[in-house]
Formats: sequence, structure tokens, C-alpha cells
Amino acid sequence: MITIEQLISQIEQRQPVLNKAELSPEQRRLSLEGIGNLTTANCRQLSFLSNPHYLSSLTNTHAGAVLITEEHHNEAPNDTVALIVAVPYLAYASVSQLFARQYSVSGIHPTAVIADSAIIGNHVTIGAFCVIGEQVQIGDRCVLEAHVVVEDNTTIGTDGVIKPQVVIGHDCVVGHHVRLYAGVSIGSEGFGFAPTSNPSVTGWERIAQLGRVLIGNHVRIGSHTCIDRGAIDDTVIGNHVIIDNLVQVAHNVRIGDGTAIAAHTGIAGSTSIGKRCIIGGAVGITGHIDITDDVTLSAMTMVTKSITTAGSYSSGTAAMPTANWRRAAVRFRQLGRN
Repeated sequence: MITIEQLISQIEQRQPVLNKAELSPEQRRLSLEGIGNLTTANCRQLSFLSNPHYLSSLTNTHAGAVLITEEHHNEAPNDTVALIVAVPYLAYASVSQLFARQYSVSGIHPTAVIADSAIIGNHVTIGAFCVIGEQVQIGDRCVLEAHVVVEDNTTIGTDGVIKPQVVIGHDCVVGHHVRLYAGVSIGSEGFGFAPTSNPSVTGWERIAQLGRVLIGNHVRIGSHTCIDRGAIDDTVIGNHVIIDNLVQVAHNVRIGDGTAIAAHTGIAGSTSIGKRCIIGGAVGITGHIDITDDVTLSAMTMVTKSITTAGSYSSGTAAMPTANWRRAAVRFRQLGRN
């Protein structure tokens, strides 16, 4: 159970609660057990209004408390505790962490294999069948769930959460407060090969990947995303980067602080992406280009050249009836002949 007082404390790490002084002691002590939407929430749940489209649901809500802006304060029912904030969605994001399930197991599981030279911090949890290599350093309060592999000479900062089946390659550096979800691969060998005179007969010559992966602080990497180690220089993921599931980041890519990348995006080698970029789902980015700060790429955009001006870019074709698409495709091909 979480009290209103605890909610206020959590919210105010990001923004002030504007009416906290007006709340009675009884309201501050009110306990909540979860979060619900405005329509279904009960008197033991918190809800929020971030979109005026749902204003009608606010007036009839049974939520015990609601996160709301000053503009709509008077619309909340009298028996609902209103917490006035500038950005309700951000406040909801903050308090949702209080209701999340906590990892209940602590300590080192007897089946974990840990090299004698590894340095394990205080209050670290290491789950079943984990393998920790030579000279690895794991910071305080990290949680490694089952079947995590950390190869030699890798460093992991404090307060990390690493879900099952994650593999972190040798010599990589992972910052503080990093969350790696199931099946993430950090520091696998990049896709580097040199063609022989006839690859169909003599194949391709493998290029050993000698760089590392460096991951900053407060980074989130979704399930089954792969971040390849650098060929010579390092692959670098900045602070506060969030990456969705099933993303491919190739060798020597650099991603700036605060950038968000949605699922199925592929980023080819040696591309540099700036700060605060937003990259939609299934975006393809070619290699050896630069994308400046504050660029938004909508879903299915194909980027083949450097982007030097901030703004929104698109190239994917929206769905249309098949017959219409075929006619449009014919016309597009005809334009190419002129």
C-alpha cells in the first residue's frame, strides 16, 4: 500500500505538487494499492487525466486519487483526492514505479559460477546459472536474474537490473541504473567481413572486432536487442537512452544522450545519432552518416544520407487499397524514367 504522502514525495523528484499544502492529514494518509484508468479505478486506486478527451470520465470516476492539472481541478469528484501537477502523465510515470513488483530473491544463487577475480559489490543479487567471468566488476545493489552471462573484464555500475538470458561481452562498460531486458546481447561481434576474390568459392575473410560497447547511465534496452562491439573504436550508447525490443545497433555506432529508439529499427555501422532524437519503429539507417540533435524519424523511414538540420523526417508510404498502390507504384517507376 502506498500513501498519498509517498506519492507526493515521488512526484516531486520531477515536478512540484501544486496543492499539497491544501491536503488534510487524513488525505495525506490515504493508502492506495494500485493504478487504474478513470473509468474502472476504485477508491483504492490512483488515476490520472493527461488528455482532455477523457474529461467526461473524470467527472464520474471512483478513483481514490487523481493526478490532474489546475485547469481541470474543479471537475474531480469531491470524494477523490486531487493532486495538481503541471504534467500528469509525467507524474503517473513517476509513481507507477512505486507499484511495480519488486524482485523478491536476494543474494547469490548456489548454481552461479563466479570467477575468483570478479569483484561483486554490496547487496548484489545473482540468480541461478549465471556465469561471471574473470576481472568482472559488478556495482552495489545490482540484480542479475537467471542465466545471465558477463564475460571477462566487463564493468557494470550500481543499481543495474539485468533480466534472464542477457549476454554482455568481454571488456564492455555498463553504467549506473541500467536495465537490460531478456535476451539482450551487448558486445557481440560486429558484422565485419572482407570479400575474397570469389566469395562463392573462397568465402569472406572475418574481421576481428577489437572495440568495446560503452553504455551510459540510466539506459533501458529492450528484449532481444543486439548492440555490437566496435571494430576498432567503441560502440557508444549515451546517458538516458531508451531502446525498444528487437533493435539492431551495429559496430561503431554512437547514440547521443536522451535518444529514444522504437522496435525493429536497424542502424548500420559507424553512424552517429545526436541527442534527444526520436526514432520510430522499423526505421532503417544506413552506415557512415551523421544525424544531428533533435531529429524525429517517423515509422518505417529509410535514412540514406546525413541529416544536419533538426526536425521531423518521413519516407514510409502509408497503407492504401492494393489496387491504388499498384497504380501509384507504376507512376512512381515512370517518374524515374524522365
